[in-house]
Amino acid sequence: MEERQLAAVVRGVVAPRGGARVNLTLLERACAACGISTEYRDVWGKTHRVPADTCRALLAAMGVAAGSDAELEQALAAREARDWRRVLAPVLVVRADAPELAVPVTLPAPALGRRHSWSLVEEQGARHGGEFEPAGLPAIGERRISGAGFVRFALRLPAVPPPGYHRLEIGALDAPGEARAAAPLIVVPARCYLPPGMANGRVWGPMVNLYALRSERNWGIGDYTDLRGVMELAARCGAAVVGVNPLHALFPHDPEHASPYSPASRQLLNVLYLDPEGVPDFAECEPARERLASAEFQARLRAVRGAERLEYRAVAELKFEILERIYTHFRDRHLARGTERAAAFRAFQQAGGESLRLASLFYALQEHLGASDARVWGWRSWPEPYRDPRTPEVAQYAREHVERTEYHDYLQWNAELQLDAVGKRSLELGLRVGLYQDLAVGVDPGGAEAWGAQSLYAGAVSIGCPPDDFNLKGQSWGLPPLLPDQLTAAAYAPIVALLRENMRDAGALRIDHVMGLMRLFWVPAGELPARGAYVSYPFEDLLGIVALESQRNLCIVIGEDLGTLPDGLAERLRAAGVLSYRLLYFEREPDGAFRAPQRYPAQALAAVSTHDLPTLRGFWQGRDLDLRSALKLFPSEELRQRQIVERAQDRARLLVALEAEKLLPPGASVHAIPGPEVTHDFMVAVHRFLARTPCRLLMVQPEDLFGQLDQVNLPATTAVEHPNWRHRLPLELEQWEMDERWRSFCSALNAERGPLAAPAPAPVRAPDAT
Repeated sequence: MEERQLAAVVRGVVAPRGGARVNLTLLERACAACGISTEYRDVWGKTHRVPADTCRALLAAMGVAAGSDAELEQALAAREARDWRRVLAPVLVVRADAPELAVPVTLPAPALGRRHSWSLVEEQGARHGGEFEPAGLPAIGERRISGAGFVRFALRLPAVPPPGYHRLEIGALDAPGEARAAAPLIVVPARCYLPPGMANGRVWGPMVNLYALRSERNWGIGDYTDLRGVMELAARCGAAVVGVNPLHALFPHDPEHASPYSPASRQLLNVLYLDPEGVPDFAECEPARERLASAEFQARLRAVRGAERLEYRAVAELKFEILERIYTHFRDRHLARGTERAAAFRAFQQAGGESLRLASLFYALQEHLGASDARVWGWRSWPEPYRDPRTPEVAQYAREHVERTEYHDYLQWNAELQLDAVGKRSLELGLRVGLYQDLAVGVDPGGAEAWGAQSLYAGAVSIGCPPDDFNLKGQSWGLPPLLPDQLTAAAYAPIVALLRENMRDAGALRIDHVMGLMRLFWVPAGELPARGAYVSYPFEDLLGIVALESQRNLCIVIGEDLGTLPDGLAERLRAAGVLSYRLLYFEREPDGAFRAPQRYPAQALAAVSTHDLPTLRGFWQGRDLDLRSALKLFPSEELRQRQIVERAQDRARLLVALEAEKLLPPGASVHAIPGPEVTHDFMVAVHRFLARTPCRLLMVQPEDLFGQLDQVNLPATTAVEHPNWRHRLPLELEQWEMDERWRSFCSALNAERGPLAAPAPAPVRAPDAT
C-alpha cells in the first residue's frame, strides 16, 4: 500500500486507486454483511489487512455497488429490506437431532393479530399442519423498513420430520386468495456415512490417475474399462478401495485442456475416458469395426499407446472418429425405429434434465462457433446472442441441431453406463469401500456449467489461496466462485445435484478444498493472490447437506483439509464424521519431526503425497525444488536456499522416523549424507510407516510404487512449462500383478493393516429425492 493510502487508513478513510474516498467503517460494514473478511492470517501466522480495492472488487462481483459512500449505504439498506420483507428464509436447514423445530418467521406489524396457518409436506408425501397467532409467539427481532414495522418471531412446530427434503408453507387464514409463503425445509443427519465394520477398520488401496494408466487394450489413455480392471486387481490383492482423479466433463473440442480440476461441468463425465469398443452399439456397427481394423488406424493406435507422454489430441481424434460412426449407427438402427435401447436413451435424457440439455447444447455450440476460429474458446468469447442460454438465437440453434446435441447426450449416456459398471463390479467383488471419487472445488469459467448457471457464479474473480510453503506467491486457480446469496436463493439445489452425481457410483468421495464449505479465498481478476480475501459460506447448512447425501448414497466423505484452516473447522468436520486428509509431508511435530504413526488420527485418510506435490522419489531428490527454481517460481533467492536446506533436514527427519519404527531398509543408515538411494525397499518402508497409523484409509500412488520422479501437476505452471496431467505410468495394467514391486507393496500393506474381514452386506441405497 502506498504511503498516502496507509496514512488515510490510519485516519479511517481509504483513498483507493480510483481516487474516490470511501469511509472504511462503512466499507467494513458492507463486507461483514456480505461475508467478506477484511483480514486473513497466512500459513506463517502473519496477519494481512485486505486492501480496500479488493473489498470493493469483491462487493462488485456480488452485485453490490461500492464505488461511493452513497452507493454502499443504499446497497446495505436494500439488503436489510430484502431480508426483513421475506416471511420465510429462502431455505431452512435443521438437524434431525435438534430438540425442537423453531422456524424464524417475519411478518409486517399489522399482520401480527391475524390468525395464520402452517403446513408441512414431507418428502414422501405425509402432511402436517396447524394454526397460530403471531402476536402470541416470542419475538426475536424488530425493524422499521421505509417507515413500516416488521417483527420476526420463532414458530415452534410439534416435531422435527425425518431427514430429507420437505416443504413448509405459511399464510393468513382470513386471506385465502393471498399467495402463501413457502420454503424448502431440509432436515439433515448429524454425521456422514461410515460402512458397517469400518468403525475400527483400516483398509488400503491404490490412488490412480485414470488418464495415466497403460493397458494392452486401451487407446493411449486410461478408460472406464481399465478402472474396472484396477478394481478387480485390487480385490485380488487385498485392497478395499480404489481412488481416482476427478472424472468430470472437460472440453472435447480442445482435449489439451486437460486439468481434471478445471472442468467444463462437475455434473457430467469425461467422455475421453470412454472405451469405444465397450459401447454396446460398437458390436453392431460394421463401419466402426472396419475403420478400427484398418492398417492406418492401427498404426495410429500403436503410436499413442507407445507414447511416453499422453497425447490428448491424437487420442481424442481416434476415439471421436469411431464414436461418431457408432452414434450414426445407433441413430439409424435404434432411434429411428424406437427400439428398447432407444427407450433407455430417452429415459436417460429425461433423467438428465436441464443440466444435461444445456451441457450438450454448450458442446454443440462450441463446435459450431469455434470451427473456423480457435480463439473462440468458451462461451465468454462467443457472439453476444449465444452467451445467454435462454436467448431466441440459442433456442433456434437447439431446434435446428437436435442431432448434434443428441450426439453429446449419447456420449454422456455411455460414459455413465461404463462408470455404473465399475460401481456394480465393486459391489460384486465385496470391496469394503470400492470406488473413491474426487470432487473438484470449481469449474472453468468458460465451460458448460458456468454458461448454464451464470447467475450462480461471481464474475471477475477467481478462487485461489494465499502464499504458503509450496506456493510462495500464492495461487489464483482461474475458477469462478459460487455466490453465497445465489446458492441460498436456489435452496442449495446445485450442491445437492452435484453431490448426488458424484456419489452415485462411489463408496467414498473426497471434497477438494473442503474449507470451501466454510470459506473460499477470492482473488480479483488481475490482482496478485496475496491481495485476495476470504468470503464465508453457510457452513452448517452445506455440511448438513453433505451428511444427508452421504447417508443416502452410502458414501464415505473425505475432506481435503490441507493448508490454513479456519478456527473450529477441524473439530466440526470431525464431529460430522468427515475423514481428514493427512499427508506424510505435512504431518509434523512442532520441532519439525515427522509425526509417529500412532499420533495420526483414526478418522482420516493417509497418503504420502498428492497430485500437486512431489512424488516420494521427487521429494527425496529435490526435483520439485529444481523445477521451481528453473521456472523462477521462488520470490527470492533467500527463500530458495532456505527450502533447499529444509529439504536436507527433512530427509534426515524421515530417516529418523523410519528408524524409530524399525523400518529402515537393509543397509540404510539414518545419516542423510550421502543418504540412501530411493530404492524400492525404501518406498515400501515409508508406506509401511503410514500403514501403521490408525487412519481408516491409506492410499498409495502408483507413481510412488513404480518410482517415478516427476509429480503429476506443478501448480502455477502451464503445460508448456511442465507436462501437467500428461505423465503416464511405465507398466501396463495387465503386468502389475506379476510385477515384484506391486506384489511386495501388497504384501507389506496387508501385513501392516491386517487381513480383511468379510464385508457386511451392502444396504440398499435410498432413492433420490424429487
